[in-house]
Amino acid sequence: MALAEISSLPWFIFIAGVIFFLALDLGVFHRKAHVVGIREALIWSAIWFSCALAFAFFGAPLLVDSWTRNDTELFLTGYIIELSLSMDNVFVIALIFAWFRVPPEHQHRVLFWGILGALVMRGAMIGLGAAAVSRFEWVLYIMALVVLFSGVKMVFSSDDDGVHPDRNFVVRLARKLYPVTPEYEGQRFLTKLNGRRALTPLALVLICVETTDLVFAIDSIPAIFGVTNKGFIIFTSNVFAILGLRSLYFLLAGAIGYFRYLKTGLASVLIFIGVKMLIDPHGHDPKWFQFEITTKLSLSIVGGIILLSVLASLLAAWLQARRKGP
Repeated sequence: MALAEISSLPWFIFIAGVIFFLALDLGVFHRKAHVVGIREALIWSAIWFSCALAFAFFGAPLLVDSWTRNDTELFLTGYIIELSLSMDNVFVIALIFAWFRVPPEHQHRVLFWGILGALVMRGAMIGLGAAAVSRFEWVLYIMALVVLFSGVKMVFSSDDDGVHPDRNFVVRLARKLYPVTPEYEGQRFLTKLNGRRALTPLALVLICVETTDLVFAIDSIPAIFGVTNKGFIIFTSNVFAILGLRSLYFLLAGAIGYFRYLKTGLASVLIFIGVKMLIDPHGHDPKWFQFEITTKLSLSIVGGIILLSVLASLLAAWLQARRKGP
């Protein structure tokens, strides 16, 4: 069930459904700017997670005749990997919002358009990656090295590495091409300044979020190719992970300090996927150093790593609070 083996109809129905729900989100549920609270974020996180599960077990088998139980396991593994890696993206976005002092009531709008751009960008990257892998097998090993390097680099990186909006090339280029208003203009990205079209600071925030997601996509998309090279599964699992990113941000951004070991867990996931890609025979006769790791085992390992890192983080935070006392 590679990219070219699925008819265009499932792709069209899925993309049309995503566009419909995004339009419903912005035009109905979040038409007016407001601060997204923990309760609302928790509800939306549950909704998007339920939608992903419903798609895996019911929607995809209806759309794709050749969909199998193994495809459901591949989707769930890819979804968990992408959703887990999105957590690190959440913390970086929080740092960007803090740096620009984005009013809380405008953060949802930035995330909405940022995620829309991310869907287009990641869709293009997945399409190019799937085409390259189907033609050149060695591309998978290049991806494996990228994922492995990303995991090792994450171990030694600090939380704010790379979060320097004043050094961002695209942001600096935008400042040169357009004037920027000194203050926010509500939810507007564009306005007029001295008779000229100008950007608002909110537009610079959006640019910074988009370029940051590009950096994360370079790590996360090769990682999911370590699970499967089936384009439809890669794309749909990415979409559901990205759609849940907004509610995940509002749910986790205020609790960054409680997840001190999450970065270590995410780095371990990347290292595992990178090693898996290197030792997997990818459908060919295995070489002396290669053997296949089943989808169920991969799902268990990835889920276990993330669960342990979260539990260890919460336990450490609880012990620290207990030592401080009332």
